[in-house]
Amino acid sequence: MPSLQSLRRKIASVKNTQKITKAMKMVAAAKLKRAQNRIFSARPYAHKLREVVANLSEHTDRMSHPLLRKRPGKKTELLVVTSDRGLCGAFNANILRRAVEFLNEHQQAGEEASVSVVGRKSIDFFRRRPWTIRQEWPGVFDRLSFEHALDIGQDIVHQYNNGTFDRLFVVYNEFKSVMQQRVVVEQLLPLEALDDESTAQDGPASSKGAYLYEPDEHQLLETLLPKHFQVQAFRVLLESAAAEQAARMTAMDGATRNAGELIQKVTLFYNKTRQAAITKELMDIVGGAEALK
Repeated sequence: MPSLQSLRRKIASVKNTQKITKAMKMVAAAKLKRAQNRIFSARPYAHKLREVVANLSEHTDRMSHPLLRKRPGKKTELLVVTSDRGLCGAFNANILRRAVEFLNEHQQAGEEASVSVVGRKSIDFFRRRPWTIRQEWPGVFDRLSFEHALDIGQDIVHQYNNGTFDRLFVVYNEFKSVMQQRVVVEQLLPLEALDDESTAQDGPASSKGAYLYEPDEHQLLETLLPKHFQVQAFRVLLESAAAEQAARMTAMDGATRNAGELIQKVTLFYNKTRQAAITKELMDIVGGAEALK
């Protein structure tokens, strides 16, 4: 049976842990609010730009621009976006598990697979795995800004134009709500045309052929395509940042509640142990008194 002193130490230790997890939950909640505002502001612009570029690509020769041209090669790259820190539940584990499934599927299909990684968790994970890491971006989420998206977007476009890979996919956690994040695998290169379902969701203004462009479509594509990939990269980073804070807030809330339950259980056990010790001492006193008679 543990001593009363060890039980008191355990209760104090769990209470200190509870204070830390509660503070981390409050910090994550404050960061989540800012991250939510940023992603809600960026989504409409990113989606509309994607719609405009996709509409332009339908009215031009896709073979005229390298970012639209479908290649017969079998070199695929996966951009994996995770967090730099842990303590956010299964946020990183879900992304990395889906990334491994994706890479295995494409390797079994006879394709060459490489990875680019954003976030220290994915860097540490893939350094111990057989896949080639082409590029790393650690510390992006410490001070997330559009400059990070420019860096990532310029590198992706440059390597794609040089033939380093033929298709680019990204896997990340999409922010749905505070309690829900969805792991998404999305193709970024080459750009795919909008399907009927996504066009219908965007409303009647996005119907095919509804735009008049000046200058012509080809010149606009030359200007908009690089910007498009930079904006999409920024959107992915913002989605991941918001999802990370939501996952961390949920994880710390659960940890705080679990700590409270553990404190109650250990306190109850402490009181029972203390009561048993007092009862034993009283019985020893009574027994000693009876022996003196």
